[in-house]
Amino acid sequence: MRINVFLAKATGMSRRRADIIVESGRVRVNGNVAGSGVQVDETHDTVTLDDQTLTLPETTTTIILNKPVGYVCSRDGQGSKTIYELLPKELQNLKTVGRLDKDSSGLILLTDDGALAQKLTHPSFQKTKIYEIKLGGPLKALHRQMIADFGVQLSDGLSRFTLERIKDGDDRAWRVTMREGRNRQIRRTFAALGYQVTELRRTHFGPYALGNLQLGSWKAIA
Repeated sequence: MRINVFLAKATGMSRRRADIIVESGRVRVNGNVAGSGVQVDETHDTVTLDDQTLTLPETTTTIILNKPVGYVCSRDGQGSKTIYELLPKELQNLKTVGRLDKDSSGLILLTDDGALAQKLTHPSFQKTKIYEIKLGGPLKALHRQMIADFGVQLSDGLSRFTLERIKDGDDRAWRVTMREGRNRQIRRTFAALGYQVTELRRTHFGPYALGNLQLGSWKAIA
């Protein structure tokens, strides 16, 4: 396998990060500095990072966490509670796949499988994300059409996603389906049209669904 894939699987880092580390000259294969794109035989080759021998885990761990509002997805909360406080010690080495901001809740994936993390976060892979949101006021039909059909111009590009009422007759509660995931994109899109998102909960990420997982709880999926 390629050296960046090996590093991702052995350490949980992303392939992009692995490429940077290889280019820095910190990785050796059988004592020789590894070049970008070098192939590794995981059975016979010895791979080291900063002189520490790396081995592939026999298994990987991936979990779904139902994140409550008020928790951040970083390890250093800088005064805020972190999602790692909700996990047992043996799972606190896992890394998040994407993030939810402090004011949002719902599905967060954590894994030590670098290849999976790469697949789910790289722009070349199309993955559907579904959110349930509530607005501070009813959404006008014109604005719904603008978002779904034409998009709303934000500072980092056009934002477009599909909207579906969660309950007939309720124009404040919506199900959002999208295939992007820029920073606070949903909140910024509605703010540009004069709305405040008062609640935001992610229910699906690619093939993974929150289901009936209780708030603050987690479950293993691999």
